Amino acid sequence: MPHITLNTDEPGIRGLLRFRPETARPLNDLAEVLLRGESTLSRGERELIATYVSGLNECRFCTSSHAAFAAAQLSEGMALVEQVRADPDGAPVSAKLKALLGIAAAVQQGGRQVGDHQVAAARAEGATDVEIHDTVLIAAAFCMFNRYVDGLATFAPEDPAAYATAADRVITYGYTTTSPVAEPRG
Repeated sequence: MPHITLNTDEPGIRGLLRFRPETARPLNDLAEVLLRGESTLSRGERELIATYVSGLNECRFCTSSHAAFAAAQLSEGMALVEQVRADPDGAPVSAKLKALLGIAAAVQQGGRQVGDHQVAAARAEGATDVEIHDTVLIAAAFCMFNRYVDGLATFAPEDPAAYATAADRVITYGYTTTSPVAEPRG
């Protein structure tokens, strides 16, 4: 049961964004740029970073949402998402993505936890300044999103199909475009 009375029964951040629509636009704009905008990292890789951080934060709604969004955009699907969540160093992803996930994990612990050695390791694997920047911002943003969702005790569906349906909408319409059922990020 949410800590506040929402004007919808939509789960997670979707309900919160309906409650305060004036906050929805800037939050969704940020998600759109970070997760779907121009980047040398694929959309699936960026969603995977969001999933990983949300999992570290134990935010069930955001983890489930972005796991579905990542899986739908990665050829290896949910199996890869689960491997990364369980053991990012052993998962079959590029060394660059592993290094970026290490930076994301450090951000999740606190911004000052990111050290020169982690940035140097990412650069050694070919990460650009923009990729390092965006990884840090994705991780920081998802720490905020996770705390927003969990801090107000929003509802998270148990059924994975709910997240798969949301993934179809996000992939088709994005985070900011009005869709038949608008899908704010989770």
